[in-house]
Amino acid sequence: MVKAFQPSIGIAFFFVAVGLLMLFFGGEALVSGATKLARRLGMSTLMIGLTVVAFGTSVPELFVSLTATLQHHPDIMIGNVVGSNIANVGLILGISALTLPLRLTLVEVWIELILVLAGSVILLLCTMQGYFPRSIGVLFILVLISYTYFSYRGSRTKRSEEANDHVQEGMPSIPVSLTLIAGGLFFLSFGADIFIRGAAAVARWFGVSELIIGLTLAAVGTSLPELASSFSALRRNEPGLLIGNVIGSNMFNLFMVLGLTAAISPVELSGELLYRDLPVMVAFTLVLLPILRHSGGTLRWHGAFLLAAYIGYYFFLF
Repeated sequence: MVKAFQPSIGIAFFFVAVGLLMLFFGGEALVSGATKLARRLGMSTLMIGLTVVAFGTSVPELFVSLTATLQHHPDIMIGNVVGSNIANVGLILGISALTLPLRLTLVEVWIELILVLAGSVILLLCTMQGYFPRSIGVLFILVLISYTYFSYRGSRTKRSEEANDHVQEGMPSIPVSLTLIAGGLFFLSFGADIFIRGAAAVARWFGVSELIIGLTLAAVGTSLPELASSFSALRRNEPGLLIGNVIGSNMFNLFMVLGLTAAISPVELSGELLYRDLPVMVAFTLVLLPILRHSGGTLRWHGAFLLAAYIGYYFFLF
């Protein structure tokens, strides 16, 4: 978020449109490359969604949050993290589930959901103290690195035989897959930056507070890569990749985006988060537990419920 950036309203809308196009094509390239890489490296599609795609599509959140922190805008930073996590479940998973039922059992992602829930509760407790300390930020980073390492080892062991079956003639090589991923990340990062610049400029015309900008425009804007990647996964009929992307992105936002930001500088936390935004974020995580346990995935009415809850949250915001 660049404070001095004040384009005309026409230029701002142009930036929004260009940013959206870059986010869409970046999501397409990332999902395509990640899916191919999954088969080559013997990783499950779910694990690729939880790690490569989730972390890749969260690069815009990381970029925006670090920039906001370095420019002394803590409300935009924390609003971006919390708002993105709410949008990932309520908006992205809601729309995706409403479009097509997604089959995935709780046992496949229970570790990730517990981590997201634990990180959310720790953030809530820190908000009661008014700041997020550097020590917990470092701890969050170490937790995510450890999770990624052990998850990859476990996935590699379980899928080693299946991986050999997937490596067939005509399948793109690892360099081709990595090129697609790199290109996707490039478009996602710059597309999100352009979108946020334009969207924030439009928002200033309405005199919106920085926390609200973070919770809405910044959060939705940086979540567009997840939305684009989720639509790509839907078209490829990869429910594990889609839900893994949503849950993994929330995990990355908490443990890496917030963790790295706090490791650089302790984050001041607004009291507004306690009674309004953090309970919503925790609730969206908790509701996934019974949905995945009892239904073995998301049904269309789950999607309608999540989307309606998200829209209701926006009404409450304003």
